[in-house]
Amino acid sequence: MTMRTLWFAAGAVMVLAIGGTLAFSPWNAPSVAQAELAAPAAPRQVPESDAQIKLSFAPVVREVAPSVVNVYATRVEQQAVSPFASDPFFSRFFGEGQFQSRPRESRALGSGVIVDAGGVILTNRHVIEGATDVRIALADGREFAVDVVIEDAQTDLAVLRVRQPGDTTFPAITFADSDALLVGDLVLAIGNPFGVGQTVTSGIVSALARTGVESSDYEFFIQTDAAINPGNSGGALVDLDGQLVGINTAIYSQSGGSVGIGFAIPANMARLVADAGVTGGEIVRPWFGAKMQAVTSDIAASLGMTAPHGALIAEVAPDGPAARAGFMAGDVILSVDGVAVDDPSAFNFRLATKPIGQATQLERLRGGASETVAFTVEPAPVASDDMLATISGNSRFAGTSVRQLDAALAEAKGLPYDAKGVIITAIKPGSPADRMGLRVDDVILALNDIPMDTAGAFSQTANQRVRTWQIILQRDGRVTRSIVSG
Repeated sequence: MTMRTLWFAAGAVMVLAIGGTLAFSPWNAPSVAQAELAAPAAPRQVPESDAQIKLSFAPVVREVAPSVVNVYATRVEQQAVSPFASDPFFSRFFGEGQFQSRPRESRALGSGVIVDAGGVILTNRHVIEGATDVRIALADGREFAVDVVIEDAQTDLAVLRVRQPGDTTFPAITFADSDALLVGDLVLAIGNPFGVGQTVTSGIVSALARTGVESSDYEFFIQTDAAINPGNSGGALVDLDGQLVGINTAIYSQSGGSVGIGFAIPANMARLVADAGVTGGEIVRPWFGAKMQAVTSDIAASLGMTAPHGALIAEVAPDGPAARAGFMAGDVILSVDGVAVDDPSAFNFRLATKPIGQATQLERLRGGASETVAFTVEPAPVASDDMLATISGNSRFAGTSVRQLDAALAEAKGLPYDAKGVIITAIKPGSPADRMGLRVDDVILALNDIPMDTAGAFSQTANQRVRTWQIILQRDGRVTRSIVSG
């Protein structure tokens, strides 16, 4: 027998031996999982204790899902029928009628949350912005036409109301105290991703007080790794008690799909907008009357702070609420009613959730010592009739609505407190002012060398008949001068 044959025989014996061992080894016995699959399934039942409910999200979903709706927003846009429609060369030879635009419908899909049994729904503003028709669909498939009650650009929230609710009682959700959330809490996201229908995903609170997510005035987002995708906007982020802790708003993604970084507007902010929609009132926000900046490491060291946190007051509006309360440039606000603030965004959020007229306690740092200051929440001043003007009739500025600048409006628009002029608040589409190229938020400083310090001065000057207009205005921080025909 050759050496090769011996090696082959020995190998065969070893294979048989190992095979026999494995055949009767406990490694080859049925696994516990296999045994459980083979056993008859136990009947499902509703959990009866907190410990049991954490084993399944089904009871929470069953309670909350009817309060989440699908939102369908239809927009009618004008679309040119030819890429040469805007080319004057082709219009000259073929006639302008050959390139007339045609209406085109586009639909946006999103989600919403029922906040009142009478048929009031909270969603994101960007879901219904510019829509000519908005409808909602309940979880059971029923559809209703809705009216847009509130569009709040500062929070990117909108309130809808069912147009003809009839005898329907809508399942309203309960708001939670979003300030009670902790990083690591379990949450569920419910919405209509990609229009596939109501979908539930689970995750945890990944972070709190996130800023730099969107260009809104109140950036203080809840971050979660629960899957949020396009179509989830306006949907519900709920806790394990079935209460609303946030409105899903944005995702961070390079592909357009969920990568585990989603953001929601906290319920404490959303509740203010929802309440205004339910009562039919306006959103009245507090005004502090000071410009702030973040506390850097260098600033913290110069102020004797152990860590950089808080909101540093850079400038105080003359005779504003902050000035009357004794705040000065250089003060650092550390907390609002005992809740620490890390930066100006956190302070703005905390103050914005306080009711008008409420007495709050602001902790400030001045001269190396901290103290608590009583501050009564005040609204921004309302413009009187003589601070507003609208131009109509046979005027080059017809279709323009303006408001005279004051300290609160100047702060909101990023202008100095002592800024002068009138700011355009509305432009009527197709009006002479629109064709002239004026835009909302343009600040008109002077017309024909006449300073526009008041709305009355603008109204009187703009209604004059002149051969030419010399306009000095400020747009996006730049002052421009132009001459147009009268």
